[in-house]
Amino acid sequence: MSDFLPLMSPAWPIIAGGLLCGLLPWYGIRKAVTLALPLIAAALWFNVDQPGVFGAFEAAGFTFETFRYDGLSRIWGLIFIIATLINSIYGLHDRDRLQDSTALIYAGAGLGAVFAGDLLTLFFFWELTAISSVFLIWASRNPAAFRAGLRYLAIHVLSGVLLLAGSIIFASSTGSWAFNDIGLEAPGGVLIFIAFGIKAAFPLLHNWLQDAYPKSTVVGAVVLSAFTTKLAIYALARGFAGTEILIWIGAVMTAFPVFFAVIENDLRKVLAYSLNNQLGFMVVGVGVGTELALNGAAAHAFVHIIYKGLLFMSMGAVLYRVGSVKASELGGLFKSMPYTAVFCIIGAASISAFPLLSGFVAKSLTLAATAQEGHWIAWLVLVFASAGVLEHSGIKIPYFAFFAHDSGKRVKEAPWNMLLAMGIAAFLCIFIGVFPQYLYALLPYDYPYQPYTFDHVVGQMQLLIAAMFAFSLLMRFGLYPAERPSINLDTDWFYRRLGDGLFKWTGAMSGRLSAAITNRFGRAGRTFSDRLFNLFSPAGALSRDVPSGIMAIWTSVLLGLVMVIAYVAG
Repeated sequence: MSDFLPLMSPAWPIIAGGLLCGLLPWYGIRKAVTLALPLIAAALWFNVDQPGVFGAFEAAGFTFETFRYDGLSRIWGLIFIIATLINSIYGLHDRDRLQDSTALIYAGAGLGAVFAGDLLTLFFFWELTAISSVFLIWASRNPAAFRAGLRYLAIHVLSGVLLLAGSIIFASSTGSWAFNDIGLEAPGGVLIFIAFGIKAAFPLLHNWLQDAYPKSTVVGAVVLSAFTTKLAIYALARGFAGTEILIWIGAVMTAFPVFFAVIENDLRKVLAYSLNNQLGFMVVGVGVGTELALNGAAAHAFVHIIYKGLLFMSMGAVLYRVGSVKASELGGLFKSMPYTAVFCIIGAASISAFPLLSGFVAKSLTLAATAQEGHWIAWLVLVFASAGVLEHSGIKIPYFAFFAHDSGKRVKEAPWNMLLAMGIAAFLCIFIGVFPQYLYALLPYDYPYQPYTFDHVVGQMQLLIAAMFAFSLLMRFGLYPAERPSINLDTDWFYRRLGDGLFKWTGAMSGRLSAAITNRFGRAGRTFSDRLFNLFSPAGALSRDVPSGIMAIWTSVLLGLVMVIAYVAG
């Protein structure tokens, strides 16, 4: 432990630097700050050599623990810092000051939540991640991104409200705000669990991810892919390790995105579905809850941030140069973007868990732990999902973007900073795969594990070869879903239709009420009914952003309930 550096959470300099970047009009200085801040955060991380709670302070009768350093927060903190540095390099070409600022604040908020030792500190950073990250979606500056951002913000504010409500109930019953093991049986535990599940994109709560990420900016999608969902996995590992229902939730998460991803035309949306799939492996690990399983969840989160970021970076480079990531409009780009193609293939092979790459040494921990505890049905689902990953991310992404049919597009290679960021991520994918002991040394528990056994390597290669053969066979006989410029409906179709029907019914009722009031009260009634119509009709203020309006209403209602709970608890 150095005497020259304070025992301070690495989150604070990044958040402060993000605020500073919002004020700096000079491009060069601002970019220098974005590169320096992750290095400062890394120095603060390396400064601590033993577990403990640092940076605690008291305010308003509460103790806020801003820097809890232990085996679990250590590995998440490090990968968040690495991701911040790589993302800063990737965005060097971009001159959007707002994006520079909010990307850093978002990364710092993620770090702050990881190091939070109490539920109030967690809530503060939890909400800050939502508020700062939405600007990465709005930075696209188009109506679709604005509406998606509103929906994204509403669902994440709802997550924060549930977290606060559950935390108040938990603290009033137990007398403690400490963020440790909570469990579903604890008072308020279910509300906290749902709050974490929203950010983790549990099934039926996942649509914000596919809705928002593909509509964000080139740099924004890369940044978004790193923090929010992995923060939720950390929170589940901290508060709900060993909760058996997570095994089945995670198993569903690994399987259902495969079918959507195979037919999706937007390759960034394919990656969003793939993100759901990979999160499922981590959720299963948390649900199993043994030391090996939790090591698997942590290792998978670590490598996933790198290889998923690499895939989003490669597709971002394609979008930056071509102006589209629609599979139906791409193909043949390896001729003009060869380095990007190679980096994409490395990321695709990593996510597919090829031996000697990072995905192989991380995913195997969860599979081994699931089998070890006798959860064979979940294990079979994970094996199926592993084959599906190769189909939709390992093959589909690089194949349709860089090979397949030649679209005739001839563009420049990605800017040097994008290539550098992708190169660093690709190097880490290979290095971790070849030398897994360095990753294992960072894991929360000292549990011996050897990934490169004969049975494991041969079994994984058999699975990968079978999946590649299936893809080739489907392509050969024209059975693989064609890439068409279409919109695929997900489960959000139900509540969108429900919301649309509700607003139409409200509009009809408003019209009837308007007629009754007009007949009864004359001019005053007409004025009042017009205002009602403007508010509640399908074209009115509350229905302009379906389902944003109804989600915002429910968010407000829940916030009011939180205030009542807080009043009663006090």
